Amino acid sequence: MEKLFIISNESIFNYEGSFFCDNIDLKSTPEGLSKKFKVNIICRLSKKIRSHKINIENIKAYSNIFSYLSGVLISLKEQKSKYVIISISPFTFMACILIKLFKKKPIVYLRSDGYGEYKSILGFFGLAMYHFMFSIISKISLLISCREYILRNKPGEIVAPSQISSQWLTNHKEPEINRSRLLYVGRIRKEKGIYSLLNLIKEINTDLTLSIVGAEKNSLAQIMQDNVHVHEVENNEKNLIKFYDDHNIFILPSYTEGHPMALLEALSRLRPVIIFKDIEHVVGNKKGIFVAERNSSSLLEQINHIKKNYKNIQQGMKNNNLPTKEQFISKFGDLISKSS
Repeated sequence: MEKLFIISNESIFNYEGSFFCDNIDLKSTPEGLSKKFKVNIICRLSKKIRSHKINIENIKAYSNIFSYLSGVLISLKEQKSKYVIISISPFTFMACILIKLFKKKPIVYLRSDGYGEYKSILGFFGLAMYHFMFSIISKISLLISCREYILRNKPGEIVAPSQISSQWLTNHKEPEINRSRLLYVGRIRKEKGIYSLLNLIKEINTDLTLSIVGAEKNSLAQIMQDNVHVHEVENNEKNLIKFYDDHNIFILPSYTEGHPMALLEALSRLRPVIIFKDIEHVVGNKKGIFVAERNSSSLLEQINHIKKNYKNIQQGMKNNNLPTKEQFISKFGDLISKSS
């Protein structure tokens, strides 16, 4: 079995030799690829408790950039191995340069639009920094992305990430729609737009609630609003499906997204989705996604439209052709195998 090193900027928590992450993709993608490759993970070490246990034996986590790059150097002693770098950051940028210096071809998997993320966090400086890193990496790597626009006209391959198993596509539950029960599943981060959404909800004088699923243990007390309920990251698939089924509208307030997997989960449970114009590119040919302006009146208008037309919207959503986790892992693995 061919050896594969997955190099990530994500921080993971080490508890008695077991490793935990917050980003479900860092768990599911390596685990899926482990059926085809001997997977090793190189990432950053977190001091904070994380949520998802990564069921991979060979994981190395490092506390600073020097030890991190030393770990990459050690891995380069392997004669026959492939390297997948997840997302572009200063850490993974330096790792990519090292891999290329050892005359190996790095594969860089872009899950989201780094230009938008870096700009939302660091402004113009972040935009310039990401452009510098992307310009170099795009010349020395094989790019794989979830969206064509993320490649910025550079050559690369497209995959459709998904966490959807057969459980998501069966036994649908009809929701009650008398009261608006909004759901957001994702991390509590500035670039995810969650704080912007909370401000909009404060301005809406109507009977609605918002549930947030994805809080880290140390962030549960950050949000204090009477009609907002915050829950920790949910690891159990059955319980996560129940969160979708117990709500009637899913909302994704992000400023930037590539291929949001929570959106696919909502569509698979026949729950209409509201997004804002910043990420309207994710709509594509999918039915059941509604685009609002980032203000309270536009948001409320879309909520009311969905409630009035709920049954018809659900009927249209049944025609969506959603990618599955099995399809994603299969194509991703094939692209890695064929890379030189």
